[in-house]
Amino acid sequence: MTIRVVLVDDHPVVRAGLSALIDGTDDLAVVGEASDLASARSVVVQERPDVVLMDLNLGRGAGGADVTAELRALDHPPRVLVLTTYDTEADILRALDAGASGYLLKDAPAEELFAGIRATARGETVLAPSVAATLVRRTASSEPAITEREVEVLELLASGLGNKEMARELLVSEATVKSHLSHIYTKLGVDTRAGAVAAAIERRIIRRTWLERG
Repeated sequence: MTIRVVLVDDHPVVRAGLSALIDGTDDLAVVGEASDLASARSVVVQERPDVVLMDLNLGRGAGGADVTAELRALDHPPRVLVLTTYDTEADILRALDAGASGYLLKDAPAEELFAGIRATARGETVLAPSVAATLVRRTASSEPAITEREVEVLELLASGLGNKEMARELLVSEATVKSHLSHIYTKLGVDTRAGAVAAAIERRIIRRTWLERG
């Protein structure tokens, strides 16, 4: 049986390369392509693929994690396998929380990608070795875990927003933002905004170019 695949990536050249690779196999076939949320929803509803291969950076619109959540909420949801260049803790957790079945990196060999698509179609979880290691470290760490909300604060901090702007962005009070910052400083062992951002990047909690997420 042929496994039907939809590609979601905002770069046409990347989609063309992946399509050529995947269509060169005996049991995998690309049945559609998309570059954003609207086109992804449309092609998935029309084609009802077995697996969606999802990039996380889709330009200025909704990111891949948000698109994943939308597709997983459909009446006939496809399984989603993330294929991206990003392997920070924040990106991984967002994608998996959104309902992705697996997470591979774009530097993976072709055979690893094919095996990942097949495993995803069977309902298995597929993780790149570095991604699995990140999740294991998070589970095994004796340090207090950074929460999803604190990750959001760190990302806004990295973009240069002040407390008032962060409060407006997160729809909370400035006092709440200050409380989040206090907890972040304690967990990361720092006492400045710049120190928090640097520590978060070094520990791969956020990525240096997180604004590319769109």
